[in-house]
Amino acid sequence: MRLIILGALILTIASAFILYSSNYDTRLFEARVAEQERAIEKARSDISVLKAERAHLGRPERIEPLARALGLGPATEQQLAATPEDALARALAGKDSGRGKKAGN
Repeated sequence: MRLIILGALILTIASAFILYSSNYDTRLFEARVAEQERAIEKARSDISVLKAERAHLGRPERIEPLARALGLGPATEQQLAATPEDALARALAGKDSGRGKKAGN
C-alpha cells in the first residue's frame, strides 16, 4: 500500500512539474507572438507612411517646377532602350567606340 501511495505521490509531483513547465513555455511563446505581432503592425504602419510619402513626392505638380529649375526635359528616343539587351548593346558600343579613340591617339 505504501508503495502505491509513494508511486502516486511521485507521479503527482512529476505531473505538476510538467504542467508548470508547459505553462511557463506557453507564456514565453505568447509573449514572443505578441512581440512579433507588434513588429508586424509597426512595419505595416511604416509601409503605409512610405506609400503616402511616395505619392506626395511623385506628384507631377511638384516634380515639374523642380525639373524646370534643373533644366531637365523629356527623355529623347536615344535615351530610351526597348529591352535590357538593347541597353547592354548601347553600353558596349559606347565602350568600344571609346577604346577605339584611345587607341587611335
